[in-house]
Amino acid sequence: MGITTMLRNYKDTGYPLRVQIWGLFTVKPWHLAIAELFMVGSTAVSLPLHKLFRRSRGPLTWNKGGMAIQSIYQVVWLAFWIAVPFIFNWTWTAQVFFVLHSMVLLMKMHSYAFYNGHLSETEKRLQSLDQPGSASKEPAYTYPTVENPMGTRRHSEAALNGNSDSDGEGLSQLREDLARELTSPIGNVTYPRNLSWGNYIDYLLCPTLCYELEYPRTKSINWTNLVAKIIATFGCIFLLTVISEEFILPVLQDSEVRLSNTTSATEKLLILLESISWLLFPFMLTLLLVFLVIFEYVLGAFAEITRFADRHFYSDWWNCSDWMEFSREWNIPVYSFLRRHVYATSKPSIGRSNATFVTFLVSAIGHEIVMACITKKLRGYGFVCQMLQLPIVMLQHTRWVRAHKTANNVLFWISMILGLSLVSLLFAIAVHTNVTFHFSSIPLYMTCQ
Repeated sequence: MGITTMLRNYKDTGYPLRVQIWGLFTVKPWHLAIAELFMVGSTAVSLPLHKLFRRSRGPLTWNKGGMAIQSIYQVVWLAFWIAVPFIFNWTWTAQVFFVLHSMVLLMKMHSYAFYNGHLSETEKRLQSLDQPGSASKEPAYTYPTVENPMGTRRHSEAALNGNSDSDGEGLSQLREDLARELTSPIGNVTYPRNLSWGNYIDYLLCPTLCYELEYPRTKSINWTNLVAKIIATFGCIFLLTVISEEFILPVLQDSEVRLSNTTSATEKLLILLESISWLLFPFMLTLLLVFLVIFEYVLGAFAEITRFADRHFYSDWWNCSDWMEFSREWNIPVYSFLRRHVYATSKPSIGRSNATFVTFLVSAIGHEIVMACITKKLRGYGFVCQMLQLPIVMLQHTRWVRAHKTANNVLFWISMILGLSLVSLLFAIAVHTNVTFHFSSIPLYMTCQ
């Protein structure tokens, strides 16, 4: 496809490639580089803030004021860095990269701060057992992990309160449970020895959104695999640009001209439907290439650089039979973050069903923020489409639907393809009525979705 396109362009224009999108990559690159440097550096405020919360014995402990301060900082941080591309009027290519990276850093910062906040309170509980008369005897809480995604109490409170003697078996068990919670499962790192700049920088580079005291590592870097993934990344970006230049932008620009030259509602609808049919394959191919770039090549490259051993970034989502399964297998790093920091933390208070709704709500809001920043318009199309997955999932989990896995997989792919078409149609109508952004932004919306 790429070679055929280059030959056709060379025959028609004398140049192998169009430059409409390629030129956007060279607009204000130093602005992006400097902003990226400061944005990444500003996340490191979480480390000195946590050390302050850990030392405090008053209102600045994590459970009292620390959690609120960290949350306020995260909101201000996100609002500031989202505003930067608007202030400097960046191209949408730069804005896409910057906004998506800011969301990744926000999740990383949140996981680092809240997990270490939990460990600081666990450490205080362990120290308080030196005076067992006034110390809490509640069971030690295990924070959600990959092996234990929901978090548990290590022992029942009745077992811990079985002996009245302060040096009894129950108290010793509680000490052991608290000390074990402060130690990594591998056993090489204990809290607070992890509170160092080296540990934080390593965490930023690791392809994960969930902070742990220690990660499994490979013995060495496979340099051949690393170089292959880097080359493949740029190869896929080249194909993505060719698809946008040759198969997406011309169709959208042509339909825009034709829509502006007609007043018949029937003819407008036919033009829109024709444009959507032309864009079905390019949009789907774009989606698959973006998936390949992110989850196979970019995350795989950072896994090689950091010798990160857990490389389960996705499962066979193409075999999904319902949208709940797709949400678990399409993007495992984000799914693990939402399960750990949204679902698992809210379920004990509001129940399973409400926790599921809250998790979908947080995810939908996050997607809509990204889309609003990229398109510079708040329309809610992505938010509505994602929240509509909940009633669809309820239908898919009924007995008479769940039994037909092959049919459900076919319906899943039909809805994937038509879903891209539907959102494209919504944006096309919005563009023609002058209520949203230019056509050239639509491919990026489809890509991120």
